[in-house]
Amino acid sequence: MPTYAVRAPLVRWLGAEARRARADFGAYRLLDVGCGAKPYRPLFAPFAAEHVGVDAFENPHAELHGSAEDLPVEDASFDVVLCNQVLEHCDDPARAVRELHRVAAPGGRVLVSTHGVMAYHPSPSDYWRWTHAGLEKLLLENGDWSSVRVTPASGTTACLGMIASIYLDLALNRLHVRGLAKPLIAAINTAAGAVDGHSPRLREPGPGTLFANFHVVAEVPR
Repeated sequence: MPTYAVRAPLVRWLGAEARRARADFGAYRLLDVGCGAKPYRPLFAPFAAEHVGVDAFENPHAELHGSAEDLPVEDASFDVVLCNQVLEHCDDPARAVRELHRVAAPGGRVLVSTHGVMAYHPSPSDYWRWTHAGLEKLLLENGDWSSVRVTPASGTTACLGMIASIYLDLALNRLHVRGLAKPLIAAINTAAGAVDGHSPRLREPGPGTLFANFHVVAEVPR
């Protein structure tokens, strides 16, 4: 998968957060903002009492219809609010963050993932990219949080490998030999992970680093 540097860490992170939420909240209410087909539902199903999806478009998997900037949900009504790979598509990400905060219960948790570096991918729009500092600023300026933690999903080498993989996949697809891309992309992903694994400086934010994706955990005061 060309976007392995985003997808694999996201699954691991969400699985860990699903389990941690059960330990902290018991059987919790989960709001999935921009839920799509709810691809991560199996990670939460063993632990969540309720998994409510909301989407801006007509979607048979969503219980509610509305945008991230105007959630059709009462204040303080969900223990965990999930917003995966949505902020980059929002007209107004600051307003979206305020809405995520508004619907989270006191003592609850907001989980956000979004891009640092990624090729343009309109769905139907694609407006924003962040640094770790910019994403932290966005959260802190648009909610009263007890804590905000922003972490890179994978390292700098994985990010560079992802970009190379995306364009390799596109090039070979245009040559009608896309099948050749799979082993090459797998090799790139494996090599990139090994390099990042041996160099902590490539995994931590700092001058010269690049990150494909970020994971945010924002805690709401009790």
